[in-house]
Amino acid sequence: MGHAAHVADGPVLEIKPAYREGLFGLDAFRWIVVHWFAHRADRRDGAQLLLPAPYRGAPDRLGVFATRSPLRPNPLCVTVAALLSVDIAAGTLRLGWLDCEEGTPILDIKPYQPSFDRVEHPEPPAWCAAWPRSVEASGDFDWASVFPD
Repeated sequence: MGHAAHVADGPVLEIKPAYREGLFGLDAFRWIVVHWFAHRADRRDGAQLLLPAPYRGAPDRLGVFATRSPLRPNPLCVTVAALLSVDIAAGTLRLGWLDCEEGTPILDIKPYQPSFDRVEHPEPPAWCAAWPRSVEASGDFDWASVFPD
């Protein structure tokens, strides 16, 4: 339905003309959920399912599905992003942040709706309980302290 672009003033989703009508009303939301395809990810058979110590303080090994590793057996990814503006005529959505590469195919966009998307008390495991509780707080967090050297 479109692709990601990284321009001078930040990340943008460029939506194909056939899908632009579906953007009506999206500008009323401050956050969106972007589903994208990690088209440059290594998808060889035998993807590593058990990862050695991916985070400081975590168990010695974790399964890939217990991590946020980009190296996954299935390259479908999801990002919650701040929606800064919508230009339906141009088919562009300007975002505050996006963690995919230039040209990444966009598969779907949904409004972030707290009644469906927010878990009030997520109760993460002890090894990551001190991590930020929100996307906003994540921006100021020292993520380098989480990953092994």
